[in-house]
Order: sequence, then structure tokens, then C-alpha cells
Amino acid sequence: MTQTEADLRSRTFTWSDPMLNAAEVGRRGGLELLQAMSRGELPAPPVTHLLGTGRLEAEAGRVVVTLEPREYHYNPLGTVHGGVLATLLDTATGCAVHSTLPAGMGYTTLDLNTKFLRPASIASGVLTCEGTVISKGRRTALAQAQITDARGGLVAHATSTCMLFEL
Repeated sequence: MTQTEADLRSRTFTWSDPMLNAAEVGRRGGLELLQAMSRGELPAPPVTHLLGTGRLEAEAGRVVVTLEPREYHYNPLGTVHGGVLATLLDTATGCAVHSTLPAGMGYTTLDLNTKFLRPASIASGVLTCEGTVISKGRRTALAQAQITDARGGLVAHATSTCMLFEL
């Protein structure tokens, strides 16, 4: 079966130079950087435009990110692709860790252990992903995140280990 032009959909997005934020990592602590992005004082990273994520809330050791499922998030089964959900979980765990770091410190995800508990779709309403830091040492940090649907149902859960380093 081929698609007709009437069946095709389109999406266009723009983003700012990601190096604007990268330059701020050496000058601002993680929490200050994330809060500046949430207030619109600094541009959101390109991946947020790619995924179409919504609001970002950040406090020390805790981050909340939202996503309203759209067709462009779908897999062939008509539900949000697991990779989209994993990216949302990785964002929340990583940003929660970032919110605890001083200026000049960076992080990278070493692992992301993800459990998908129920499918998400447009009918799920806005997905809310909350990430929190469980433990932070000098070289690594452990964080967790969970995605809930608009009714409060648990969609997915993840734990992540992040490596910490000086920039």
C-alpha cells in the first residue's frame, strides 16, 4: 500500500546554536543553567525541539519535563516509540544530576536501565517525566526517573548512572 499525498504529514522546527549553552557550563552551575533555560533566558537544546518536549522545571536534585504525544512520536504499532520515552527518561535523569553540579563540571550518561510498563499514545494526554538524584559521589551519580500519563498511570521507569568530570 502506498500513501497518497493527502495521507502524508509534515513537521518543521528550528533551533538555536547549541554552543551558546555549552559556553555557559563553565560559567554557571547546572541548576542556574537549567533554570535560565526554563525561563527562556537561554535557548533550549536542539533535542527538545526535535522531540517537541514541553515545560522544564528544575530544582536541586530534581527535574520535571513534559511531552505531549504526537503522531510523529509513533512506532508502527500506533504508540509512542520506546526510544522517545527512553530519551525523555535520559533527559530527566541527566538534568537532575546536572542540577547538582557546580560551574565547570559536566556529566555524561554511562547507562540507562529502562522499564516500559504501558504504552503511551495521544490518548494518554501529557506525559510527565520526573527525574531525581538518588546518590552523588565525586566521580559518578545515580538518578532515577518515571513517566506518568495524564491520569497518573506509570508508563515507564529508569535508573541511570552518570559519570561526572571537570570541563
